[in-house]
Amino acid sequence: MADAKQLHIAMFPWLAFGHMIPYFELAKRIAQKGHKISFISTPRNIQRLPKVPPNLSSQWNFVSLTLPHHDNLPHDAEATNDLPLHKIPHLKIACDKLQHSLVEFLQKSNPDWIFHDFIASWLPPITAKLGISSAFFSIFQASSICFCGSSSSAMINGEDPRSKPEDFTVPPPWVPFKTTVAFRLHEAKKFFEHYEMNDSGVTDMVRMGSVLDGCDVIAIRSCMEIESQWINLLRELHGKPVLPVGALPPTTYDSRDTLEDNNWLTINDWLGKHEPKTVIYVAFGSESNLSQTELTELALGLELSGLPFFWALRNRDDTVVLPDEFEERVKGRGVVWTSWAPQLRILAHESVGAFLTHCGSSSITESLYHGHPLVMLPIYGDQGLIARAFTEKKVGIEIPRNEEDGIYTRKSVAETLKLVMVEKEGKIYREKTNELKVLFADKQLHDQYIHKFVEFLQNYKQVSNH
Repeated sequence: MADAKQLHIAMFPWLAFGHMIPYFELAKRIAQKGHKISFISTPRNIQRLPKVPPNLSSQWNFVSLTLPHHDNLPHDAEATNDLPLHKIPHLKIACDKLQHSLVEFLQKSNPDWIFHDFIASWLPPITAKLGISSAFFSIFQASSICFCGSSSSAMINGEDPRSKPEDFTVPPPWVPFKTTVAFRLHEAKKFFEHYEMNDSGVTDMVRMGSVLDGCDVIAIRSCMEIESQWINLLRELHGKPVLPVGALPPTTYDSRDTLEDNNWLTINDWLGKHEPKTVIYVAFGSESNLSQTELTELALGLELSGLPFFWALRNRDDTVVLPDEFEERVKGRGVVWTSWAPQLRILAHESVGAFLTHCGSSSITESLYHGHPLVMLPIYGDQGLIARAFTEKKVGIEIPRNEEDGIYTRKSVAETLKLVMVEKEGKIYREKTNELKVLFADKQLHDQYIHKFVEFLQNYKQVSNH
C-alpha cells in the first residue's frame, strides 16, 4: 500500500467521555499512520479532551459545533457527566439538532470516511447521499451488541422476542455457543429502559439498529484474541464487515495540568509507602451513581477487609455520604480521593494489586494492560455483560449481590477483595490476569490491528470510487 493516498477521516462520537476518549485514541493511531483527522464535538468537550500530541497536530483538526439550545439543559451542559441521568435524553435531542451544522461541515470538507456513534441514527442516509463512507465505531464489545438484537430490522421494528426483564437473564436464542453472558435481574430491569421510549423521541435500540443497518462497516474496540466467537457472530447477524481495531490500550499518561501533577505527587507519595501488589484501587468512572446503601456497604466492606485501598470517589449524587468517621478509622491504610485522579498513573504504580471497578470497557482494558485482577461491581448499561465476559476468562470475580435488587453486603465486599488479593483460592485470577496482560500489552499485535483496519479503509474507498 505504499502508493495509497492519504485519507481524511471525520470522527463524531456521542457526547460522553466514555465514548469520546476511545474515539480520540483511535483517531491518534490513525493519524500516526499519516492520515488526516477531523474530530467533531462541541466547544466545552473539545477543551476537556486530552492534548493532541505535537507530532500529529498538523494532521488534526478539531471541528467545534455549537450545541443548539434546549430548554431542559443547563447552558454549559455538553456531555453526559454534566447532567443528572434523567436529563440525558435532552442531551440526545440537542445532539440530534447538530445534524444541520454537521451536514454543512461534511459538504464543505468531503471526508473519505465518517466514524459515528450509535446516537446518530439519522446520519447514515445523509452520508450515503453525499457519497461519504460511514463506519459505526462501537465502544461496546461484540458480545454486548450481539446481545442487543438478532438483526438491525428486529431492533428498529421492535421485533425482539424478549418482552420482559426476565428474558434478558439468559443468553439470547440467536447465540449458538455456550456462554454465561447475560444480565442479572436487577441489571435487566435497568437495561430494559433502552428498549422503551425516552424524552428524545427515539429509543436507544432503534438508534442502535438504524446505525447498524445504515453504516458501511462496523468497527469495534476489541480483538479476536478476546472474543472471536462474538465477532464472527456479529458479522453473521448484520451481514457486513466487522473490523476489530484492537483494544486501544493506553498510549501515554495524559497530564492535563499542573494541578494534576501536584495531585499525582501526593498520590504517588502515599502509594509509595505500601508494598508491591498490596493496594486495591477503587474507581467507578465519573458517571456512576451509588445509592446511600451501596456506598455505605462498599466503604464498610473496604474497612472490614483490612487491606490497603485507594478510592477515587466521584459520585453524581452529592447527598450520598461516607459513613461517620470512616476516613479517620482507615487513616494510613485507606484514602478516599474526591478530586480528579490520574487513573493510568495509579494503575501503573507497583503497589497496586487489584482494581475494584464498575466494568467500564476502558477501565477493564487499563487494568489488564497493567496486569491487575478485577473485582467487579457493574453498575449500568452493558457493564454486567462485560463482567460476565471477563469472569469467563477468570481474570477476576464479581462481588455477590441479590439477584432482585442488586444489593450487596460489606461482608461480601470484604470476602471478595481478600479472595482476589491474598487468598490461595484466588491465585487463579492473579495467574490468568498475568496471561492476559501479555495480550493487552502486546504493542505489535494492536498496531497490526490498526494497520489492517486502515488498509481496509483505503481499499474500500478505492474500490467504491471506481
